[in-house]
Amino acid sequence: MPFSRLYLHIPWCLNKCGYCAFFSAPGTPSQRAETVRLSLREMELAARRYTAAGPLASVYLGGGTPSLLTPEQVSRLLNRSRDLWGYQTACEITLEANPGTVTPPSLAAFRQAGVNRLSLGIQTLDDRLLQALGRIHNGAQARNAYAAARAAGFTSISLDLICGLPGQSHSDWLLLLHEVIALAPEHLSVYSLTIEAGTPFYRRYPPGSKALPDDDQTAAMLEEADHLLTGAGYGHYEIANFALPGHHSRHNCGYWQRDGYLGVGPGAHSLLLQGWGRRCSNPADHRQWADLIGSGRLAQVAEPPLTAAEALSEQLFLGLRMADGVTPESCLQQFGPALWAPHGESIVELIATGLLERCGDRVALTRRGMLLANQVFLKFL
Repeated sequence: MPFSRLYLHIPWCLNKCGYCAFFSAPGTPSQRAETVRLSLREMELAARRYTAAGPLASVYLGGGTPSLLTPEQVSRLLNRSRDLWGYQTACEITLEANPGTVTPPSLAAFRQAGVNRLSLGIQTLDDRLLQALGRIHNGAQARNAYAAARAAGFTSISLDLICGLPGQSHSDWLLLLHEVIALAPEHLSVYSLTIEAGTPFYRRYPPGSKALPDDDQTAAMLEEADHLLTGAGYGHYEIANFALPGHHSRHNCGYWQRDGYLGVGPGAHSLLLQGWGRRCSNPADHRQWADLIGSGRLAQVAEPPLTAAEALSEQLFLGLRMADGVTPESCLQQFGPALWAPHGESIVELIATGLLERCGDRVALTRRGMLLANQVFLKFL
């Protein structure tokens, strides 16, 4: 079951944000050390069962807050994965970092450990809004972390931004965009706040809450981001992602292109390519995951193998996330006319409504389609 990318999930953080629906929790240094030790073991177990499709194209440490790991722990994870599978010459190695958890020495040490791309979760630079989100950092710490990353030698930095925040105005958003453009990071991920069931924000801000910008206001913020960022030279290459030339997230592009990837750590997901593919997930429970790995067993729960019809649906709704879109003729040849026919009809319908457009031999979301992407994707499920 080949894969070409590795995801390492570090679930621990200092304080879980009220809007976060990912598998994460506050953790201690000893819990982080156990996760690293068992992740090394999980990689070894996986290497006995699965064959990589050549050297790894990308490694991504996500969470949680992976920057809570020591540089030595990150080095151990990277060195072991390199020993087991090898790295391509230009292997992209990303570390997610909270600005409140890094220092100039730690950033320099992460760079020395092999991290060559840093993803800073700044969300906003407005202290009032950061406090409303429950973030542990303030605007000054975010600016200082960015400057320290540059001083440490990082030449590929991504910043996460969120719009539609409690109490956020359109002018707040414009100020943030202009300051971020002046910083000139190579990559930006721009999201609207999503209130997920089961989170503290879901209880605090029920549907229709007047404390949040409404859908039209949030859509206007996203349109402003598209206008300003593309005007500053960033390519809007995926619904929520912008990059300067040559700085697309290789790892995330692999997800959208259905490249195989191996997930390691509690709650991590995998797509292992055999036939049309098989998706697996580790238990989103650290103790359960730890007990399984500690006993010498992989913790993956495998879903049934994907059918051709399911793989085609995935190829369409994932591929359409990207500005390049999909190539209908390629899908037709790969999956055959019987499976393709209903999707071809949906594409014709979506073009007629202005949500998709033809770009040569490809079909892609329009700008309006990007704002209504979920409505588009439902057509292919």
